Amino acid sequence: MQRNFARFVHSAARKQLLEKIIRVDHIGELAANYIYAGQMVVMKGTAQSQIIENMWKEEKDHLDIMEKLVAKHEVPPTIFAPIFGAAAYALGVGTALLGKEGAMACTIAVEELIGQHYNDQIKELINDDPVEHKELLQTLAKMRDEELHHHDLGIQNDGLKAPFYQSLKWVIQSGCKGAIWISEKV
Repeated sequence: MQRNFARFVHSAARKQLLEKIIRVDHIGELAANYIYAGQMVVMKGTAQSQIIENMWKEEKDHLDIMEKLVAKHEVPPTIFAPIFGAAAYALGVGTALLGKEGAMACTIAVEELIGQHYNDQIKELINDDPVEHKELLQTLAKMRDEELHHHDLGIQNDGLKAPFYQSLKWVIQSGCKGAIWISEKV
């Protein structure tokens, strides 16, 4: 009886961990799509539009992966998805209105934080059971690497030259941290 209870507790904790990770990553990829959609409204036809379009395509692939994981693990998306989606779209439009540097600064700020966030999740899954989570670990590592590539593209395309870069980065990352914190819970 105690063994069954211990398995149940362990299983419940694992399910809770997976729900937290998948729910947060799902809204993160949804938000990334909204950011790039907002940026493309402003940047379409510019020299940077192809760079943004390519990053957006990868984010769409990431969202597709997360949608499948949400369904597979029966994870309810965060109830704040409409609010976070609207905020992400506004962030995309707003940073693009600052010019290519602003759009790329947004990419740098978001992807730096998301790269760190994926690393933290990977550590959590390894600590729980690397064999059990092997497939998810591979998926998150691949997505993390692609996000960090976006980060590097933002740097290569003058994102660090955005007006008030450090302040912009702080605001963007603070908003992302808040959304992550909320999404981990609901």
